Amino acid sequence: MLDKKPATAFLVVCIVCIAWSLGAALTAAASPPAAKEAPMKSQAPNLAVATLAGGCFWCVEADLEKLPGVASVVSGYTGGTESNPTYEQVSSGRTGHYEAVEVRFDPAQVSYRQVLDAFLRHIDPTDAGGQFADRGRQYRPAIFVHDEAQRTEAKSALDALAASGRFTRPIVVDILPAGPFTPAEDYHQDYWRTHAGPYKAYRTGSGRDQFLARTWGSQPAASKPAGEAASPGKAPAQPPAWRAFTRPSDAALRATLTPLAFEVTRQDGTERPFDNAYWDNKARGIYVDIISGEPLFSSRDKYDSGTGWPSFTRPIRPDAVTERPDNSLFSRRTEVRSRIADSHLGHVFPDGPAPTGQRYCMNSAALRFVPAEAMEAAGYGEFLPDLGQ
Repeated sequence: MLDKKPATAFLVVCIVCIAWSLGAALTAAASPPAAKEAPMKSQAPNLAVATLAGGCFWCVEADLEKLPGVASVVSGYTGGTESNPTYEQVSSGRTGHYEAVEVRFDPAQVSYRQVLDAFLRHIDPTDAGGQFADRGRQYRPAIFVHDEAQRTEAKSALDALAASGRFTRPIVVDILPAGPFTPAEDYHQDYWRTHAGPYKAYRTGSGRDQFLARTWGSQPAASKPAGEAASPGKAPAQPPAWRAFTRPSDAALRATLTPLAFEVTRQDGTERPFDNAYWDNKARGIYVDIISGEPLFSSRDKYDSGTGWPSFTRPIRPDAVTERPDNSLFSRRTEVRSRIADSHLGHVFPDGPAPTGQRYCMNSAALRFVPAEAMEAAGYGEFLPDLGQ
């Protein structure tokens, strides 16, 4: 077609294009620069924010995202001293941070009080030492208020819950001023959607759902205020998740475990002595596999070996672990692995005390401790007799 057009027409087209480009440039120069992507609050100024901590943020995020009127829920860290903390730092319990969520919601559809009530219906508000199987400062329950109106609503919600008589122990959820909130790493966001299998196994193994079903029955979470009575109900009987556990891929585990836990369990690593979670833990309870939740050792059989690693005279049940020869490091040792998850746990040596003469020298990074008072709720009630007196 171009060869059929006169040169004059072509010149006119060029001039028009140049003029349009210059006009666009001048308009852009006279206008303010385009803003970067704004946070949710700027995009939707009618949204309000609630910041809540109720243990594992995967679970709290999943529960509150299902509440009508909630626009978004972000998992993250708040309440600590470190700037821009990482999951590994917060998991150590040394930064003072809480695992928390930041909820953006439309007050025209759901009130702040309704968000609080739904939140309180999905946690154990009487546990100041953590939530369910997750223990430590980072798992404490708290409501972080952004103004005095929220503080008043939070106090009212907790007072109503205490007055309901639903719990025999006192309500211990703290009300704290909201501070900087750092979103967690991308792989933690919407974990219940992106890692549905591992999430379901973790949630069931933690005992959260069993506790909620026993406490609240089958009543929908947002149908009544948290302190109002609900019809009693029981969770349907189901086998513990660890019995039917299938280990995820190493890529999935690398995304969910701390680097040290992955190195120990999947790469046969060894943590530092005297600088680990359980070497001097004297509480009553059981130690389970960090990946599968399968029971491994009891506090009844734990003793101070002087090595700086948690040591036991025997596993909680004879078939709880597997043993195999280990000829690495120019020595002959016996490696100990979990039976279901096949996690490297440590080694066993024939220099322990009576009654077995064995020393099961384990890595804390491969274990998760479930205290005696949380075992029933976490689905480990059958192992309570293994704790002894």
